Amino acid sequence: MEKNSPTISTFVNQVRHFAHHHQLFTPRGKYIIALSGGADSVSLLLVLKHLESELGITLEAAHCNFHLRGDESLRDEEFCKQLCRRLHVPLHLVHFDTHAYADLHHVSIEMAARDLRYAYFEQLRRDIHAHDICVAHHRDDSVETVLLNLVRGTGLRGLRGIQPRNAHIIRPLLSHSRQQIEQYLDALGESYVTDSTNLHNDVKRNKIRLNVIPLLRELNPSASQSIFETSLRVTEALKVFDEAIQRSIADVTTPTSGDTCRGCTCLKCTNQAVEKCPNQSVENCPNQAVENCPNQPLLVHLRQVHPLRNCPNQPVENCTTPQTQNSPLIISVPRLKQQPSPEYTLHEILSPRGFTSAQIEQIYTSLDTNPTGKIITSCTHELAFDRSTLILQPKTPTPLVRPMHIPETGTYVLSDNLKLKVETEECGDRYEPSRTADCASLDASDIKFPLTLRHIQPGDRFVPFGMTGTKLLSDYLTDRKKNIFEKRAQLVLTDAQQRILWLVGERTDNRFRITPHTQQALRLTLQ
Repeated sequence: MEKNSPTISTFVNQVRHFAHHHQLFTPRGKYIIALSGGADSVSLLLVLKHLESELGITLEAAHCNFHLRGDESLRDEEFCKQLCRRLHVPLHLVHFDTHAYADLHHVSIEMAARDLRYAYFEQLRRDIHAHDICVAHHRDDSVETVLLNLVRGTGLRGLRGIQPRNAHIIRPLLSHSRQQIEQYLDALGESYVTDSTNLHNDVKRNKIRLNVIPLLRELNPSASQSIFETSLRVTEALKVFDEAIQRSIADVTTPTSGDTCRGCTCLKCTNQAVEKCPNQSVENCPNQAVENCPNQPLLVHLRQVHPLRNCPNQPVENCTTPQTQNSPLIISVPRLKQQPSPEYTLHEILSPRGFTSAQIEQIYTSLDTNPTGKIITSCTHELAFDRSTLILQPKTPTPLVRPMHIPETGTYVLSDNLKLKVETEECGDRYEPSRTADCASLDASDIKFPLTLRHIQPGDRFVPFGMTGTKLLSDYLTDRKKNIFEKRAQLVLTDAQQRILWLVGERTDNRFRITPHTQQALRLTLQ
């Protein structure tokens, strides 16, 4: 076939139209082509090279050698070198010990290769100041994803298939079939390499590609096109759905103030890092800088590549990394039940915070029984039932592993940004005890050192300031409408006789109040 054949023109025009429709390219932008040497990535490089001047972009390629297929891996690398040299496209090479990485992170070889590949591409993008990374997913890949998501179980988003853009990953060939790609390469007279592992149905995706889709085409020769067009309609319908679900979420949720009382939950405000779900964003990958010199292979240290995993509730190949939701949230159960679809509204709130479909179903079915005090946790968050609300907050490390003993006056470091200052003051006629939540003034005459700062314990009692009888701390906090998370984080300060001096940030014990007869005060200040 001639180089100006209709096959070539149709292919190029289709890429041009798709890229324009989805706004994939920015003039004067630099783009990385993920080049494996296979038909898909070779056609991607060739068609974008053809459109490079028209789009006003510059291209560089990147090839990963995973050392999984012996001589084939070396053959692929050499093929990519020759192709890029002929097209005058800079090529970045990287070598991985994929088996070692898989063993180190306890993941499959397929997942290890994906982790390494995307982490490297993102680091390279940053190092060479590229706009985006172009990968060669095509229409058949998207159809396989839809089917695989259906088999595994998915929500509406799993029926969209692969999207044209996911953060800095773009897919210019998504409207093309594998057959169109091969016809385009044949029309150009271009060769490519074949990964022998794609010819064996030893993984789920290959089984769908080699066994399931051919059966579907026996029922409908246009099955792939029909599924792809359906996924496009689902994508459009989701725009309407997302707007409606966001209104429902806004109606049932109330963000809580992040500036909680320092005494009640003083160690929650220490800016400690929140433990993240395994689904890590490549934005956080601290890989070593990738050398920019084209055609120079790089060996990336395996421990410096963070795994990129799909959360259990995310569809495969379409798992976008949700931003960690760091603000505590209160969900109104009565309002939730008034929504057109309470369960799906709850799913849309909890799923991005790492809760699985099974957990969300458990939470939803428990709404009527209202098990106040029950806590369910995900990989990043914890949810508590609290009367007519659900309280959702990020997981935080245990603030105090063991009680802190305070043998004498001085300043004690509780966390990176929180200290407790213990000092004595002489009380004159005009002495004014502190009246702020983060400072307490007590009569020092009957207080015995060492003091102990600890969390509340079952059975703790004190005499609230202004009262004469003792009261359980748990009852006091319940009367104060504290939720289970606030109760769990509540601190108390006791003396050597285990008497509670201060319910930190809340109330002092009446037995140690400042009186006209007080000669020396013990001042306790959170800083």
